[in-house]
Amino acid sequence: MLESRDFLTLDDLTPGELTEVLDRARKVKEAPDLFSTALAGRQVALIFEKPSTRTRVSFEAAVTSQGGHAIVLRSDELQLGRGETIEDTGRVLSRYVDCIVIRTFGQDRLERLAQTASVPVINALSDQEHPCQGVADLQTVLEKHGHLDNVVLTYVGDGNNVAHALMMGGVKAGMEVRVATPPSFEPFPRVVDRCREIARDTGGRVMLSNDPRGAAKGAHVLYTDVWTSMGQEAENEQRVRALSDFQLSQDLVHLSARDSIVMHCLPAHRGEEITAEVIDGPRSVVWDQAENRLHSQKALLTFLLR
Repeated sequence: MLESRDFLTLDDLTPGELTEVLDRARKVKEAPDLFSTALAGRQVALIFEKPSTRTRVSFEAAVTSQGGHAIVLRSDELQLGRGETIEDTGRVLSRYVDCIVIRTFGQDRLERLAQTASVPVINALSDQEHPCQGVADLQTVLEKHGHLDNVVLTYVGDGNNVAHALMMGGVKAGMEVRVATPPSFEPFPRVVDRCREIARDTGGRVMLSNDPRGAAKGAHVLYTDVWTSMGQEAENEQRVRALSDFQLSQDLVHLSARDSIVMHCLPAHRGEEITAEVIDGPRSVVWDQAENRLHSQKALLTFLLR
Protein backbone atom coordinates (compact mmCIF):
# COMPACT_ATOMS: atom_id res chain seq x y z
CA MET A 1 0.00 0.00 0.00
CA LEU A 2 1.23 3.50 -0.85
CA GLU A 3 2.16 5.89 1.91
CA SER A 4 -0.55 8.54 1.92
CA ARG A 5 0.55 12.06 0.96
CA ASP A 6 -2.51 14.29 0.85
CA PHE A 7 -2.98 17.59 -0.96
CA LEU A 8 -5.82 19.30 0.89
CA THR A 9 -4.34 22.79 0.86
CA LEU A 10 -1.33 24.52 -0.64
CA ASP A 11 0.02 24.53 2.89
CA ASP A 12 0.64 20.79 2.40
CA LEU A 13 3.57 21.70 0.13
CA THR A 14 6.75 23.33 1.34
CA PRO A 15 8.05 26.23 -0.77
CA GLY A 16 10.65 23.86 -2.21
CA GLU A 17 8.05 21.22 -3.06
CA LEU A 18 5.85 23.84 -4.70
CA THR A 19 8.80 24.83 -6.88
CA GLU A 20 9.33 21.17 -7.74
CA VAL A 21 5.68 20.71 -8.76
CA LEU A 22 5.75 23.86 -10.90
CA ASP A 23 8.95 22.71 -12.61
CA ARG A 24 7.37 19.32 -13.21
CA ALA A 25 4.26 21.01 -14.68
CA ARG A 26 6.49 22.92 -17.10
CA LYS A 27 8.20 19.73 -18.21
CA VAL A 28 4.90 17.90 -18.62
CA LYS A 29 3.54 20.72 -20.77
CA GLU A 30 6.66 20.90 -22.93
CA ALA A 31 7.04 17.14 -23.48
CA PRO A 32 3.84 15.26 -22.59
CA ASP A 33 4.95 12.10 -24.41
CA LEU A 34 7.74 11.62 -21.87
CA PHE A 35 5.08 11.20 -19.16
CA SER A 36 2.64 9.01 -21.08
CA THR A 37 3.23 6.03 -18.76
CA ALA A 38 3.87 7.94 -15.52
CA LEU A 39 0.63 6.62 -13.98
CA ALA A 40 0.59 3.21 -15.66
CA GLY A 41 -1.36 0.75 -13.54
CA ARG A 42 -2.71 3.46 -11.23
CA GLN A 43 -6.42 3.75 -10.43
CA VAL A 44 -7.70 7.21 -9.46
CA ALA A 45 -11.21 7.83 -8.10
CA LEU A 46 -12.64 11.25 -8.96
CA ILE A 47 -15.61 12.12 -6.72
CA PHE A 48 -17.73 15.15 -7.60
CA GLU A 49 -20.26 16.34 -5.04
CA LYS A 50 -20.44 19.67 -6.92
CA PRO A 51 -20.81 20.29 -10.66
CA SER A 52 -17.58 20.72 -12.59
CA THR A 53 -16.27 21.43 -16.08
CA ARG A 54 -12.56 22.27 -15.94
CA THR A 55 -11.73 20.23 -12.83
CA ARG A 56 -13.48 17.08 -14.00
CA VAL A 57 -12.21 17.10 -17.58
CA SER A 58 -8.67 18.16 -16.72
CA PHE A 59 -8.27 15.56 -13.98
CA GLU A 60 -9.72 12.74 -16.08
CA ALA A 61 -7.47 13.73 -18.98
CA ALA A 62 -4.47 14.07 -16.64
CA VAL A 63 -4.92 10.52 -15.37
CA THR A 64 -5.67 8.79 -18.67
CA SER A 65 -3.05 10.62 -20.73
CA GLN A 66 -0.38 9.42 -18.29
CA GLY A 67 -1.47 5.80 -18.55
CA GLY A 68 -3.75 5.61 -15.51
CA HIS A 69 -7.44 4.78 -15.15
CA ALA A 70 -9.85 7.46 -13.93
CA ILE A 71 -13.06 6.35 -12.22
CA VAL A 72 -15.41 9.35 -12.26
CA LEU A 73 -18.18 9.28 -9.64
CA ARG A 74 -21.00 11.59 -8.54
CA SER A 75 -22.16 11.39 -4.94
CA ASP A 76 -25.60 10.18 -6.09
CA GLU A 77 -23.84 7.23 -7.73
CA LEU A 78 -22.26 6.25 -4.42
CA GLN A 79 -23.72 5.11 -1.12
CA LEU A 80 -22.74 8.58 0.11
CA GLY A 81 -26.07 9.65 -1.36
CA ARG A 82 -27.85 7.17 0.90
CA GLY A 83 -26.12 8.03 4.14
CA GLU A 84 -22.83 6.12 4.15
CA THR A 85 -20.24 8.18 5.99
CA ILE A 86 -17.38 9.89 4.22
CA GLU A 87 -15.02 8.03 6.56
CA ASP A 88 -16.32 4.60 5.51
CA THR A 89 -16.17 5.65 1.87
CA GLY A 90 -12.50 6.54 2.31
CA ARG A 91 -11.71 3.22 3.99
CA VAL A 92 -13.33 1.21 1.20
CA LEU A 93 -12.05 3.17 -1.79
CA SER A 94 -8.51 2.90 -0.41
CA ARG A 95 -8.76 -0.85 -1.01
CA TYR A 96 -9.56 -0.30 -4.70
CA VAL A 97 -7.68 2.78 -5.92
CA ASP A 98 -4.31 4.50 -5.57
CA CYS A 99 -5.62 8.05 -5.09
CA ILE A 100 -8.91 9.83 -4.32
CA VAL A 101 -9.68 13.24 -5.82
CA ILE A 102 -12.77 14.92 -4.38
CA ARG A 103 -14.70 18.13 -5.07
CA THR A 104 -16.89 18.77 -2.05
CA PHE A 105 -18.34 21.40 0.26
CA GLY A 106 -16.83 21.83 3.72
CA GLN A 107 -13.11 21.47 4.39
CA ASP A 108 -13.99 19.35 7.43
CA ARG A 109 -15.59 16.76 5.14
CA LEU A 110 -12.44 16.63 3.06
CA GLU A 111 -10.26 16.26 6.16
CA ARG A 112 -12.44 13.44 7.54
CA LEU A 113 -12.02 11.56 4.27
CA ALA A 114 -8.26 12.04 4.36
CA GLN A 115 -8.03 10.87 7.98
CA THR A 116 -9.48 7.47 7.16
CA ALA A 117 -8.24 6.93 3.59
CA SER A 118 -4.89 5.16 3.34
CA VAL A 119 -4.16 6.56 -0.14
CA PRO A 120 -3.48 10.18 -1.13
CA VAL A 121 -6.50 12.48 -1.12
CA ILE A 122 -6.52 15.56 -3.37
CA ASN A 123 -8.74 18.59 -2.79
CA ALA A 124 -10.39 19.37 -6.14
CA LEU A 125 -12.26 22.26 -4.45
CA SER A 126 -13.76 22.81 -1.03
CA ASP A 127 -15.43 25.82 0.52
CA GLN A 128 -12.12 26.80 2.14
CA GLU A 129 -9.59 26.39 -0.66
CA HIS A 130 -9.08 25.48 -4.32
CA PRO A 131 -5.42 24.43 -4.22
CA CYS A 132 -5.29 22.76 -7.65
CA GLN A 133 -6.47 26.02 -9.18
CA GLY A 134 -3.79 27.81 -7.21
CA VAL A 135 -1.01 25.66 -8.65
CA ALA A 136 -2.25 26.23 -12.21
CA ASP A 137 -2.45 29.96 -11.51
CA LEU A 138 1.15 30.08 -10.30
CA GLN A 139 2.26 28.10 -13.35
CA THR A 140 0.54 30.68 -15.56
CA VAL A 141 2.09 33.67 -13.80
CA LEU A 142 5.50 32.01 -13.99
CA GLU A 143 5.08 31.45 -17.74
CA LYS A 144 4.04 35.04 -18.42
CA HIS A 145 6.42 36.90 -16.08
CA GLY A 146 9.36 34.49 -15.90
CA HIS A 147 9.50 34.48 -12.10
CA LEU A 148 7.22 34.58 -9.04
CA ASP A 149 9.24 36.30 -6.34
CA ASN A 150 8.22 39.94 -5.85
CA VAL A 151 5.38 39.65 -8.38
CA VAL A 152 2.36 41.65 -7.19
CA LEU A 153 -0.96 39.86 -7.67
CA THR A 154 -4.17 41.75 -6.93
CA TYR A 155 -7.38 39.83 -6.40
CA VAL A 156 -10.66 41.77 -6.38
CA GLY A 157 -14.10 40.51 -5.38
CA ASP A 158 -15.22 37.89 -2.88
CA GLY A 159 -12.54 36.62 -0.50
CA ASN A 160 -13.40 33.00 -1.25
CA ASN A 161 -11.64 29.65 -1.66
CA VAL A 162 -9.78 30.85 -4.77
CA ALA A 163 -8.53 33.93 -2.91
CA HIS A 164 -7.33 31.66 -0.10
CA ALA A 165 -5.38 29.48 -2.55
CA LEU A 166 -3.81 32.51 -4.20
CA MET A 167 -2.69 33.89 -0.84
CA MET A 168 -1.30 30.56 0.33
CA GLY A 169 0.50 29.73 -2.90
CA GLY A 170 1.57 33.31 -3.48
CA VAL A 171 3.35 33.78 -0.17
CA LYS A 172 5.03 30.38 -0.50
CA ALA A 173 6.44 31.61 -3.82
CA GLY A 174 7.56 34.99 -2.40
CA MET A 175 4.81 37.03 -4.07
CA GLU A 176 2.88 40.03 -2.77
CA VAL A 177 -0.82 39.15 -2.80
CA ARG A 178 -3.31 41.97 -2.39
CA VAL A 179 -6.94 41.01 -1.74
CA ALA A 180 -9.52 43.77 -2.18
CA THR A 181 -13.04 42.96 -0.97
CA PRO A 182 -16.04 44.72 0.55
CA PRO A 183 -15.90 44.81 4.38
CA SER A 184 -18.03 41.69 4.91
CA PHE A 185 -16.38 39.60 2.20
CA GLU A 186 -12.82 39.31 3.53
CA PRO A 187 -10.87 36.01 3.46
CA PHE A 188 -11.03 33.76 6.52
CA PRO A 189 -8.90 35.33 9.31
CA ARG A 190 -7.25 31.99 10.13
CA VAL A 191 -6.10 31.62 6.52
CA VAL A 192 -4.77 35.19 6.48
CA ASP A 193 -2.91 34.62 9.75
CA ARG A 194 -1.31 31.40 8.45
CA CYS A 195 -0.26 33.10 5.20
CA ARG A 196 1.36 35.95 7.09
CA GLU A 197 3.21 33.44 9.26
CA ILE A 198 4.57 31.72 6.14
CA ALA A 199 5.46 35.07 4.57
CA ARG A 200 7.88 35.86 7.39
CA ASP A 201 10.09 33.03 6.13
CA THR A 202 9.61 33.42 2.38
CA GLY A 203 9.61 37.18 1.86
CA GLY A 204 6.05 37.08 0.57
CA ARG A 205 3.34 39.46 1.66
CA VAL A 206 -0.44 39.52 2.10
CA MET A 207 -2.35 42.79 2.10
CA LEU A 208 -6.10 43.16 2.68
CA SER A 209 -7.99 46.17 1.39
CA ASN A 210 -11.48 47.53 0.77
CA ASP A 211 -10.15 49.74 -2.05
CA PRO A 212 -9.93 47.94 -5.42
CA ARG A 213 -8.34 50.92 -7.19
CA GLY A 214 -5.59 51.26 -4.63
CA ALA A 215 -4.94 47.53 -4.69
CA ALA A 216 -4.68 47.51 -8.49
CA LYS A 217 -2.03 50.22 -8.71
CA GLY A 218 1.19 48.80 -10.15
CA ALA A 219 -0.01 45.18 -9.94
CA HIS A 220 1.55 42.66 -12.30
CA VAL A 221 -1.50 40.36 -12.14
CA LEU A 222 -5.18 41.25 -11.83
CA TYR A 223 -7.44 38.39 -10.80
CA THR A 224 -11.13 37.89 -10.05
CA ASP A 225 -13.70 35.13 -9.57
CA VAL A 226 -17.48 34.84 -9.68
CA TRP A 227 -19.38 36.79 -7.04
CA THR A 228 -21.83 33.98 -6.33
CA SER A 229 -20.33 30.54 -5.84
CA MET A 230 -22.12 27.20 -5.93
CA GLY A 231 -24.49 26.95 -2.96
CA GLN A 232 -24.90 30.75 -2.67
CA GLU A 233 -27.51 31.19 -5.42
CA ALA A 234 -30.17 32.41 -2.98
CA GLU A 235 -27.88 35.32 -2.07
CA ASN A 236 -27.13 36.33 -5.65
CA GLU A 237 -28.92 39.70 -5.77
CA GLN A 238 -27.51 40.76 -2.40
CA ARG A 239 -24.00 39.72 -3.37
CA VAL A 240 -24.12 41.49 -6.74
CA ARG A 241 -25.15 44.73 -5.03
CA ALA A 242 -22.45 44.44 -2.37
CA LEU A 243 -19.68 43.62 -4.87
CA SER A 244 -20.65 46.02 -7.68
CA ASP A 245 -17.70 48.34 -6.97
CA PHE A 246 -15.24 45.44 -7.21
CA GLN A 247 -15.63 44.63 -10.90
CA LEU A 248 -12.44 43.91 -12.82
CA SER A 249 -12.81 46.62 -15.45
CA GLN A 250 -10.60 48.48 -17.90
CA ASP A 251 -10.27 51.19 -15.27
CA LEU A 252 -8.39 48.79 -12.99
CA VAL A 253 -6.29 47.51 -15.89
CA HIS A 254 -5.14 51.08 -16.60
CA LEU A 255 -3.98 51.37 -12.98
CA SER A 256 -1.92 48.17 -13.11
CA ALA A 257 1.61 47.66 -14.45
CA ARG A 258 2.20 48.08 -18.17
CA ASP A 259 2.94 44.37 -18.57
CA SER A 260 0.11 43.18 -16.30
CA ILE A 261 -1.97 40.13 -17.11
CA VAL A 262 -5.64 39.43 -16.33
CA MET A 263 -6.75 36.12 -14.81
CA HIS A 264 -10.07 34.46 -13.99
CA CYS A 265 -10.52 30.85 -12.86
CA LEU A 266 -13.82 30.50 -14.79
CA PRO A 267 -16.73 30.19 -15.30
CA ALA A 268 -17.03 33.94 -15.93
CA HIS A 269 -20.11 36.14 -15.78
CA ARG A 270 -19.28 38.94 -18.19
CA GLY A 271 -20.73 42.21 -16.96
CA GLU A 272 -20.61 41.17 -13.31
CA GLU A 273 -17.20 40.42 -11.78
CA ILE A 274 -15.37 41.19 -15.03
CA THR A 275 -16.19 43.13 -18.18
CA ALA A 276 -16.22 41.46 -21.60
CA GLU A 277 -13.68 44.06 -22.75
CA VAL A 278 -11.19 42.85 -20.16
CA ILE A 279 -11.65 39.08 -20.24
CA ASP A 280 -11.61 39.05 -24.04
CA GLY A 281 -8.90 41.72 -24.26
CA PRO A 282 -5.18 41.53 -25.06
CA ARG A 283 -4.03 41.18 -21.44
CA SER A 284 -6.28 38.23 -20.67
CA VAL A 285 -4.53 34.89 -20.14
CA VAL A 286 -7.57 33.01 -18.88
CA TRP A 287 -7.47 30.36 -21.61
CA ASP A 288 -3.81 29.56 -20.96
CA GLN A 289 -4.71 29.52 -17.27
CA ALA A 290 -7.52 27.03 -17.89
CA GLU A 291 -5.23 24.82 -19.99
CA ASN A 292 -2.67 24.77 -17.22
CA ARG A 293 -5.14 22.99 -14.95
CA LEU A 294 -4.31 19.90 -17.02
CA HIS A 295 -0.53 20.24 -16.81
CA SER A 296 -0.35 21.22 -13.15
CA GLN A 297 -2.64 18.34 -12.15
CA LYS A 298 -0.51 15.91 -14.12
CA ALA A 299 2.43 17.19 -12.10
CA LEU A 300 0.56 16.93 -8.79
CA LEU A 301 -0.57 13.37 -9.45
CA THR A 302 2.90 12.14 -10.35
CA PHE A 303 4.42 14.04 -7.41
CA LEU A 304 2.01 12.46 -4.92
CA LEU A 305 2.12 8.96 -6.44
CA ARG A 306 5.83 8.74 -7.21
